[in-house]
Amino acid sequence: MNLSLIDPFVLAQDYPDTLSEKLRSGHATCLRFNRKGDYLASGRADGTVVIFDVETNGVARKLKGHIRQIQSLSWSRDGRYLLSSSQDWKCILWDLKDGSRVRTVRFEAPVYIAELHPFNHLLFVASLFEDQPVLVDISSSKPIKRIIPSAPFRAPPSKDEEIDPAVAAKQAAQDAKHSTCVTVFTALGNHIIAGTSKGWINIIETQTCTTIHSTKLCTGVIILLRLASNGRDFLVNSSDRVIRTILMPDLSQLGIDLEPTNIKLQVEHKFQDVVNRLSWNHVAFSSTGEFVMASTFMNPDIYVWERSHGSLVKILEGPREELGVVEWHPTRPFVVACGLESGCIYTWSIVTPQKWSALAPDFGEVEENVEYVEREDEFDIHPAEEIHQRRLDQEDEEPDVLTIEPLKSGEDDEIESFRMPVLLDLSDSESEEDIVAVGPGTMRRRSPGAGRDRLTGTADGEKEARNGNTTRGAKGRRR
Repeated sequence: MNLSLIDPFVLAQDYPDTLSEKLRSGHATCLRFNRKGDYLASGRADGTVVIFDVETNGVARKLKGHIRQIQSLSWSRDGRYLLSSSQDWKCILWDLKDGSRVRTVRFEAPVYIAELHPFNHLLFVASLFEDQPVLVDISSSKPIKRIIPSAPFRAPPSKDEEIDPAVAAKQAAQDAKHSTCVTVFTALGNHIIAGTSKGWINIIETQTCTTIHSTKLCTGVIILLRLASNGRDFLVNSSDRVIRTILMPDLSQLGIDLEPTNIKLQVEHKFQDVVNRLSWNHVAFSSTGEFVMASTFMNPDIYVWERSHGSLVKILEGPREELGVVEWHPTRPFVVACGLESGCIYTWSIVTPQKWSALAPDFGEVEENVEYVEREDEFDIHPAEEIHQRRLDQEDEEPDVLTIEPLKSGEDDEIESFRMPVLLDLSDSESEEDIVAVGPGTMRRRSPGAGRDRLTGTADGEKEARNGNTTRGAKGRRR
């Protein structure tokens, strides 16, 4: 019924256009949707990880284990496990079934970004600050760390080719200056894509941790890599203020129809602002991979480009603050971003005006409410006795508020779906800033501006009460 009230042209729109809501639970620094898009993980500046329920915009769980700002978040495929990396040099794997820590891994340097293996939540890759990236196996209680090379791949010289020692030493010195800034797994997890500080893209085998291909992409630093939902395209954000979409060959055919020497990373589009020369804070693909969006440096807007023509299709106007991490919902035209100053989470969606004339030709919109006088038997479908008996029967039923029926949605049916348990304790599920205690075991949500009233009005009220009591006491004594 609700679909009939929506303009069909609005339903066909593939990208959001309106700033709709604002979420707040601490100062958010990074965001990440799970694979199904029903939960949004938010990393805060104080080291807390907050899980939001997308449908209700409520806080589903809080995870406290870090002591400094969260750098990155990564979900497992089934949505049960979450990997968080922080500036406190630690990565923690969380089990969202009970909020416990499965593993805690400490490194010798701060972590840039950490990414879980797409099919094995006990394997992840981490990029470290001024240190070599590592592939970490946490299947046992003691983590196994394997160093991943940052130097680009150099083809071995042929037998007839002479090697100049001076040139080889110079090349080795240049390769030693490379440091990996970001690493992501491919769709199947057999390879790792790494971006270096010198603008190189390295493709590394996961099993052997050896580089099989390298491509010089730009002269700046590779800041971020994002893989599309199809697993064949990835997005590159670099410090030269250019966003690139790369078409990657099918690496699963290596050794069958494809040789490492024949790998070619083809640049599809380059997105940039040639007028203002804007820098890009964060980039992401849309749910279908048809659009690319980016948040801008010292600018509150989000730019959205279309990949088919490489043209700018929309500029999402944001709040009056610079935006950091931006994320697109996995299945819907729904965008979230966190503000750098306030730490609020802003959401953009499609606001659909309802067309009531779609129900009946004589339905029309009125500027103000009009009292409608209905006939006595207009809505009498069933006898009154039957309706009364049905209501009595429903009062005896006990509603089940804990069981969650999973929704079937395409390809995710093949994956064992995980539903986060419902938290019945309000203080555990909500933000401390929004919940106040009003009595023993009783809590309520704080209304906007309540803190200011409590600081001023309560003090004035107590002063008036004290003055009133004193005055009445004095009058009583004078009598």
